[in-house]
Amino acid sequence: MTNPKTLLSKRPAFLLALTATLIYTGCKVYPELAGGKSADINRTWSIYKADSEGTAYSVLDQVNLSNINKLQLAWSHKFSDAPQGSRGGNSESNPIIIDGVMYTMSARHRVYALNAATGEQIWAFDPFDGAAGGGVGRGVTYYEDGADKRIMFTGGDQLFSVNAATGELITSFGKGGKVSMNVGMRGDPDKISVIPTTPGTIYQDLYIIGNEVSELYGAEPGHIRAYNVKTGALVWTFHTVPQPGEVGYETWPKDAWKYVGGANSWGGISLDEKRGMVFLSTGSPTYDYYGKDRAGDNLFGNSVVALDARTGKYKWHFQTVHHDLWDYDLPAAPNLITVVHNGKKIDAVAQTSKLGYIYTFNRDTGEPLWPIEERPVPASDIPGEVTSPTQPFPTKPKPYSRQIITEADIANYSKGSHDSLLQRFRSFRYEGPFTPPSIKGTFMMPGSRGGSSWGGGAVDPGKGIIYVKSNDSPEIATMKKVVQETADLSKFEQGKALYMTYCVACHMPDKNGDESGNPSLVGIENRMSREDALNKIKRGGGKMPSFASVIAGKEEGIISFLFEKEPAAPRAGREQSFLKEIQANNAANKVADIKPDDQYLNLTAYGQFTDNQRRQGIKPPFGQLHAINLNTGEFEWTITLGNTPDSQLPGAPETGASGSAGPLVTKGGLLFIGSTRDRKLRAIDQKTGKVVWEYTLPGIANANPSTYWSNGKQYIAISVAGDAANPAGYMMAFALAE
Repeated sequence: MTNPKTLLSKRPAFLLALTATLIYTGCKVYPELAGGKSADINRTWSIYKADSEGTAYSVLDQVNLSNINKLQLAWSHKFSDAPQGSRGGNSESNPIIIDGVMYTMSARHRVYALNAATGEQIWAFDPFDGAAGGGVGRGVTYYEDGADKRIMFTGGDQLFSVNAATGELITSFGKGGKVSMNVGMRGDPDKISVIPTTPGTIYQDLYIIGNEVSELYGAEPGHIRAYNVKTGALVWTFHTVPQPGEVGYETWPKDAWKYVGGANSWGGISLDEKRGMVFLSTGSPTYDYYGKDRAGDNLFGNSVVALDARTGKYKWHFQTVHHDLWDYDLPAAPNLITVVHNGKKIDAVAQTSKLGYIYTFNRDTGEPLWPIEERPVPASDIPGEVTSPTQPFPTKPKPYSRQIITEADIANYSKGSHDSLLQRFRSFRYEGPFTPPSIKGTFMMPGSRGGSSWGGGAVDPGKGIIYVKSNDSPEIATMKKVVQETADLSKFEQGKALYMTYCVACHMPDKNGDESGNPSLVGIENRMSREDALNKIKRGGGKMPSFASVIAGKEEGIISFLFEKEPAAPRAGREQSFLKEIQANNAANKVADIKPDDQYLNLTAYGQFTDNQRRQGIKPPFGQLHAINLNTGEFEWTITLGNTPDSQLPGAPETGASGSAGPLVTKGGLLFIGSTRDRKLRAIDQKTGKVVWEYTLPGIANANPSTYWSNGKQYIAISVAGDAANPAGYMMAFALAE
C-alpha cells in the first residue's frame, strides 16, 4: 500500500490544520441542529449529507439572501491523481469537515484531507495502491473516541480505516487496516465483487453500511451489515432477500435466497440515535426486468426498512413496488424530519423515489401519514412472468415528476423528427408507469432515471419542508429471450455480441456514448490498458454494474472488440447468448427447477427515447426543483432547473436538465444545488424558488454540496467532475468577499 507520508504536501498547512484539530478552543455552539442536538460550529457538516438524519441542512447563516451577491470563489483544489490525457472523471463526493479539515474523494476515488480554509492538501490515500481503481465514491465517514480519530471509506470491495490526522492505515482494523466486503456474502469471496458507493453511518461502536451489486442474473444479495469500528469484525447482518424463518421469506420462492440477488441499499442509511434505529431504502431484486424465478412480492426489494441499530433486528417496512420489473429503486437514504400532521407533532420518515413519489411514514410505527392505495396495474405479456396485480400509489403529496405521457407530449423539433418520434411512441407498449417490459418494446415513464436519484431530498427541520430535484427521462425496455448458441464465433464476434447485448444502450452502436454520463469508448486503447479495461468491466463503476459473471470465459472476446479493428473477413455467426453462464449459476446454487431458457434480457436497458439527433423525445421540462410541505402534503413551489440547449426550441424558455445530485438547505434562507449538465452551481431563495446567484464551474457538479465554518467564514463546497485540463476533478469552495 502506498505510504500516505509520501503524499503529504504543504507541510505548514498540514501543521496548521492539525493544530486546529487538536487544540482548537473558544468554539461557538449552534443549538438547533436536526433532532434538537447542539453542535460545534466547526462540525456542522461532519457526516455525509450533514447529519445522521440525512437532512442536508445547515444552521449556518453568514451567507444569506441579503449578501448572496457577494459570494465568490474562495479556493479551488485540483486533484492530480489522473494521468494527463485520460477522460475526465465524474465526481459524486459530498465532503465532510471536521475542525478545519475537509475529507473527500477525487473523481478517481482517492481520499484526501484538505485544509478547509485554503484547499491545501494535508494528506492523500490511494486505496488501489497505484492501480487504476476508480468507481463511484460519494464520501467518507468520521469516527472519534477520545484520541482515536479515524476516517472510514470503501475502495473497490475493501473497507478501509485510516488515521484522520495522518492518513495512515490503522493496522488493528481488519487485516492491516482493511476488511473485504466480499466476505460474509453468499458467494465465494474470491469470485465476487461487492462495491459500496455511498458511505456508511456510525452508531456507537458500529459502522453500518449497505452495498452495491450487479443488476444481472447471478448477482449477490443486498445484505445490510454492521462492523465493529475498532476491529472490523462483522457484528450483524440483515438479509434483504430473507432466508428461511425470517420476515418476508414467504414472499419469494422457497429457494430464492440461494440464487436471487439485489434488493440492496446503495443510496445510504439514516440513523435516529435517540431511538437507536436505522432507516434504509432498497432497490429492485435481480434480474431487474424479468422475474419468473422470483415469483411473489419479493420483500425487502424496493422497500423502506427500519432496523434496530444495535442488533440489526427488523422493526417495520413498507414496500413501494411489488415484484419490481422496472428498476424502480429507492435510490437515496430516507430523510428523517419532524412534521405537524393533523395537529400533532410527529417524527417522520420521508422517502424520495425514481417514481417521483414521496412516501411519508410515522418513524416509530411505519404507518403512512397519508393513505397509500393499492391500484390495479397492467399484466405482463411475457410467458412465465407473473406481475403483481396492484401497486402502491400515495395519495399525498402528488408526484413530483410526470407519470403519464400522451401524443401531445412528443417533441416537435421538425415535422420529420416529430413524425418519427410519434411513430416509435405508437409502436411501444405503454399503459402508464407500471407497464411491464415487453418483447415488442415498452415505453417506460418515469423510467429508471426518472423521479429523483441518489442525491435525494434536503429538509428544513424547523419548517417541515423537503426540497427535491426531479427528472423526466423516459426510456425504452425491449425484452429478448435467452437462446442457445449454435454458431462458433470468433473472439471479436463473441465480444461484439456481448457489447450489442449489454453495452449498446448506454455506449451506442458506434461506441460514441452519449451526453448523459455514458462515455465514448472510441479510442479506448489510447486511454487505458487492456488489463485496466477488463478490471473496469468486471468491477463496474458509476452507473455501470459489474459484468464479471457475464464475461466469464469470454474476457478475450470483449477486449478484442473494444481494442481491435474488425477482421476483414469475419466468420459467420449469430448473436451470442448466455446459456452457459446461466446454467453455471443455477448449478452452483443447486436450483434444479429453473430452466435457463426461461430467462429474458432487456436489450435496451437505460436506452433513452430520443430522435435521430439524440434530442429528447418528449417536450420539456426535463428537470425541476420542488419545495414540498410535508405538514400539509402540498407543494410550495416548483421551478425548471437547468437547460438542455440541443433540445431547446428557438426562443423557448430553458428546458430544465436531468441530474442525479441533490440540494443543501441553510438557515440563511438559501438552497444550493449543481446537478445539471450546464455546469452551473446555483443559489435559490427557499421561499420563492427564485435563482439568486449562479456560477459556471469547469465541469459538471454531479455531487451534493456541503457548507461549513472555518476561520470565521462560512464556505459552500462542491465536488466538480474532471475536464480535459484536469481529468481528476476539482474541489471548489465559495465564501463572501472580504
